[in-house]
Amino acid sequence: MAGSQFEIDLKGSPASVPGFSVGHARLERHPSGVSVVLCPPGTVAGVDVRGSAPATRQLDGLGPGFWDGEVHAVCFTGGSSFGLDAAGGVVAWLEEQGRGLKLAGLTLPKVPTAVIFDLPLTNGQGRPGAELGRAACQAAGRGEMARGSVGAGSGATVGKLFGLAQAMKGGVGGACLRAGELKVAALAVVNAFGDIVDDQGRIVAGARQAPDSLALADTAAWFLAGGRREAFHPAENTTLGVVATNAALDKNSACKVASLAHHGLVRAIRPVHTTFDGDLVFTLASGPVEADLNGVGVMAAHAMQLAIYDAVFAAQGLPDLPAARNLESHRK
Repeated sequence: MAGSQFEIDLKGSPASVPGFSVGHARLERHPSGVSVVLCPPGTVAGVDVRGSAPATRQLDGLGPGFWDGEVHAVCFTGGSSFGLDAAGGVVAWLEEQGRGLKLAGLTLPKVPTAVIFDLPLTNGQGRPGAELGRAACQAAGRGEMARGSVGAGSGATVGKLFGLAQAMKGGVGGACLRAGELKVAALAVVNAFGDIVDDQGRIVAGARQAPDSLALADTAAWFLAGGRREAFHPAENTTLGVVATNAALDKNSACKVASLAHHGLVRAIRPVHTTFDGDLVFTLASGPVEADLNGVGVMAAHAMQLAIYDAVFAAQGLPDLPAARNLESHRK
């Protein structure tokens, strides 16, 4: 990568990497949905879980030291534990397309899945199922990805120090970085307990001082002043990320890139990886490009940071739940 021209595509996503595609589907009556990343044949996957309370399916075997074969899609969904049913629709669609591990005359798709907790926004009724998982696959494409309040980010929120009444809207975002032939792209579903901060440390979305106010509270400062917050039951927050690249990586290298990609969360979310969050990042690698592992990790972290900003700034507010764009208008 030395001497290569470095480029950033702020409208990019995993669909910017050859062979990958991204699709979203949303419930008609509730702010919840599904986002999928469909993988080309031979995709190697790794994962790094940093939050204390993830809700997942088929993550076993993705960590270092396991042999797990290829991965065929990643599914992110709302609906908490109920939303895990959406993965069944993704698996069924992949089987119909003949995409999966071939074994004993069968096609067995591997679809690691993770959820966010958005049930309070739907009074418990927003539960994506197999039909919505299938719809996200059918909507998947390789063009510019829809972002903001779409797919799994439809009911995402941020800044929940004082609960949902004083939070702000999160969403889905993406970005892609290129250095020569190497591409590293990210997708983030931002449903964080903490606040979103820019490169100068300024809060751009987060906990508000009152339900009828756009004044921000500063979650980290509240804790530094001695504030105490009881744990959520269940944990109501999670930032989910996936990095896709055309770098030639093995399982352990993919896990390392996922680990390094968490630096993007650390830069953009304050605080992050708390006992209230289930944060995790996948890496999906499919390509022939030989690249420095640490360089791929640096690019992954930057892409993830940009994807988080994209998710929050593209999000549309809901009644009594403003978005970053409302905060910017207020400041003007």
